[in-house]
Order: sequence, then C-alpha cells, then structure tokens
Amino acid sequence: MTTAGVEIKRNIAKHASQLESLAMKIHRNPELGFEEKKACAWQVQLLRKWGFGVRTPFAGLSTAYKAAGGRGGPVFCFMAEYDALPEVGHACGHNLICTAAMGAGAALRDALKRDKLPGTVVVMGTPAEESKGGKVLMLEKGALKGIDAAMMAHPSWRTVPDTGCTAVRRIDVTFKGVSAHAAAAPEKAKNALDAVMLHFAGVNAWRQQLPESARVHGVVVEGGIVPNIIPDLASCRFFVRSPDDAVLETMIDRFVNIAKGAAMMTDTELEINPWLEPYRARWPNKPLNEAFIDAAGRAGLKPVVPNQPGRGSTDFGDVSQVVPGVHVYFGIAKKEIPGHSIAFLKAAGSAYGRKQMLRTAEAMAKVGYRYFTDAAFRKSVHDDFKERVKGAGSRA
Repeated sequence: MTTAGVEIKRNIAKHASQLESLAMKIHRNPELGFEEKKACAWQVQLLRKWGFGVRTPFAGLSTAYKAAGGRGGPVFCFMAEYDALPEVGHACGHNLICTAAMGAGAALRDALKRDKLPGTVVVMGTPAEESKGGKVLMLEKGALKGIDAAMMAHPSWRTVPDTGCTAVRRIDVTFKGVSAHAAAAPEKAKNALDAVMLHFAGVNAWRQQLPESARVHGVVVEGGIVPNIIPDLASCRFFVRSPDDAVLETMIDRFVNIAKGAAMMTDTELEINPWLEPYRARWPNKPLNEAFIDAAGRAGLKPVVPNQPGRGSTDFGDVSQVVPGVHVYFGIAKKEIPGHSIAFLKAAGSAYGRKQMLRTAEAMAKVGYRYFTDAAFRKSVHDDFKERVKGAGSRA
C-alpha cells in the first residue's frame, strides 16, 4: 500500500466511530425528501468540526449543503444522499451514502494536506433523491459550478461498478367523461374508467415492440366509486424509462398517442401532466469505474462486474451528463436482498453494513487521490466524458 493509501486508511479509522454513530442516528430518524432537517444539520455539524467550510442552505434547497476543504484546483466532489422512503425508512440505505461520502472527503482532504498538494475536496449534500429530484433542482441553481468530477456510492447487496441507469419520465394521465347510472341510463355516460383500461391495453400491446432495455409501468390512481355509477373521472400514473435519452423522447411520443387513442375511443377528454422531476440516463465514466473496482478490491469489498446494466433511475444521471462521474455500489449483505425492503432496512443498520461503508469511504478517497495526483488518469477521465458528450450530440 502506498504512503497515501496508509494515510487514507488511518484517517478513515480515526473517524470511524463518528461516522458509524451518525449513520445509525440517521437510520433511526428517517426523514422524507426535502424534510431532512436533522440529517442535514448533523452532517454539517460534523463536517465543520472536521474543519470543512460549509454553506447551507445551498443551491436553493434548505436541506442541501456544500462542504469544501483544501485549496485551488482541481475540484473533486463526493455526493451525499440522506432522504428516506415512506413507511420503510432507510430501506435504500441513504444513511450509509452520506457517511461514506463524508469519510471519503475527510480522508482525501487530509491526504492532500499531508502531501502539500493543491486541490479542493467537496462533500455535497443532495436531498430528495427518491423521485423528487433534489440534484436536478440543484443543477438548475448551478450547484456543480467549479466542480471537475463527481462520485457517490450507493448500498446494494454486492459491490459493483456503475452500470448505468435509465432516464425516467413520470406521467399522470387523467380522462374526463360523463357519469350516469350504470344500469338505468348507461347510454348517457362517457366512461372515463374505460379510457384508463384501454390506455393500459395499448401500453401492454406496445411492450412487444419496445427495446429490451426500456420499461413502462403504471398504476390506476382513481377509477370510480361504486359499480352502479359510470365514472366521469379516472386517472393513472406511469413511469416511462430508457437508458437512452433520445429513445425515451420517442417513447413519450408513442405513450401520448396511446392515451389520445384511448380518449378518442371513449369520447372522453384527456389531460396529461408530468409528475415530479424527470431524470436523465446515467453516463458511467469508464476510468473512474475501473479505478473504483481496483480500490474496492484492495479495501476488501470483493467487487464483481455484473452481466446486466442497471434499470433503475436516479438524479445522479443528470449530474453525470454535466461533469464526469460515477455512481458505484457497495455490498451491505452477504446474500441477495431486494432494495426498498425490510431486509434492506435491517442491512442498512447492521454492523456489517457500517463496516462496508467505511471500506467504501476508503476506496472512494483513493480514487479521488489518484485523480489529483495522476495527470494521465485525470486526462482519461475527461477524455471519456468528452466522448460521451460527442456521442450524445451526434444522436440528437
């Protein structure tokens, strides 16, 4: 292990008890997106204690923050998430995301200081990832101005590199008709529920022609009250996803046409509205990915490279299209468990999960240190990003 690697490992160990304690406090006090007052305040307090300069509120959000340490450029950012899910709390493990980012930030900053190297380390607190798009809103306020590259690590059941994610649009579809007695005067009605059902039938028929990587899934939000009243109002909500932003645009056009067809067949009025923030597809940075796999292996995380790309969605996708970045995963279970489950909630609060979080902080700090000290590596990171931007432009 290099001298810098020893210093990073020592620094993680020095802060381990504080990081583990914070992870458990946040785990025991789950807060929904944009309501993470305690989680934000606890992180800010500790980062200031460690000597970081912290701005909060940040980028227009009261529960966001930007903590910076070091001097000059380049600027490398570790992103923190800390919002919980409704009902199941930290069943996505965001309590470990923020502490891994903080640990990595402190260890990297101190390693640069010890070696008298220029560069600034940023830990950025980003609220409301769970469907509410905190990072999207922060980007609109210039949160990444001056940031050269970004990285974050998300708990999973195993340690893997960034395999990408789908862009997503969340859409509310409402049909408005005319109600009538379903037995006495059905001919006087325009059945809004029929429109919803036909829309689902159209989407189901469309699936055969979709790329394997695409996803369309929905639920009925409102479908009537009692069977003897033909509904004059019915609505559904869909998520439409693709790992290619350009393909997603064509999917949205088709989705809207299917809804229009359902409205025409039932003589109902159609209303389509976006729900929450759209997320872009993620662009995994290959050099950063490879550096994480190497560092994760050395930290004892036992990384693997899966055969299938990711199919979920995250607002880090938007980040990765602004600066080079990776959204990697670290294992907090010894067997496969589903995310957003009670089993995952328990893993996110386990001693093993916290140990893996500390190992991940070490691995991320080493990736950051390489970015600061290896000019060829840093160039490869930015060259890879430029190629992605060029490729996306050619498909536009």
